[in-house]
Amino acid sequence: MTTPDPRPVIQVDIVSDVVCPWCIVGFRQLDIALQQENVLARLRWHPFELNPNMPPEGQNLREHITEKYGSTAEQSQQARERLVQIGGELGFTFNFNDDSRIVNTFAAHQLLDWAESHGKQHPLKLTLFKTYFTDGLDVSDTEVLLNAVQAAGLDRDAAQAALESGAHVGPVREKQQFWTSRGISGVPSMVFGGKYLLTGAQGSETYSQVVQRCLTEAA
Repeated sequence: MTTPDPRPVIQVDIVSDVVCPWCIVGFRQLDIALQQENVLARLRWHPFELNPNMPPEGQNLREHITEKYGSTAEQSQQARERLVQIGGELGFTFNFNDDSRIVNTFAAHQLLDWAESHGKQHPLKLTLFKTYFTDGLDVSDTEVLLNAVQAAGLDRDAAQAALESGAHVGPVREKQQFWTSRGISGVPSMVFGGKYLLTGAQGSETYSQVVQRCLTEAA
């Protein structure tokens, strides 16, 4: 008989996209805060597409950033270097190169929705971050996605069937609409205890403060 974990538990809902570098940065910072506070989180990931109209072939990442944000090549390079440094400090590897591409993530979100019902949404989400940012693979490619599914301990054939059936198209669209209708326009957006919203990667100290507030109120 296993002894139940005595640590307090808080609910954290994270609205994010798998091609958003600040989403994995924010999660790593949150993870540090949870360990420091000795708290368990009931994590749920929710879908958000940074680029819902991205065509199947994707776009060169540097070109995309320049078009979308108006940043220069030098600013883009500085941003990449900063992310690589921050990632390294948090134990996550960002590998950017001149061929890095931004891609459509709707299929990935469908598989994350499917994985939630199998209790493996979190490991799949982390695997997808690694697949895209560390391994530099195309997370709109079905084969790449199914490899990630398998790496996260899920059934590859069942995942393929779920994707081909389109069963998760509607639910993912509904969840996206739910969050955007509540004013979420940037990610990561984290909701603590169903009450406190923090947008952007806020740092482990800020997350610690919110976790402490949730625990105080729960007590």
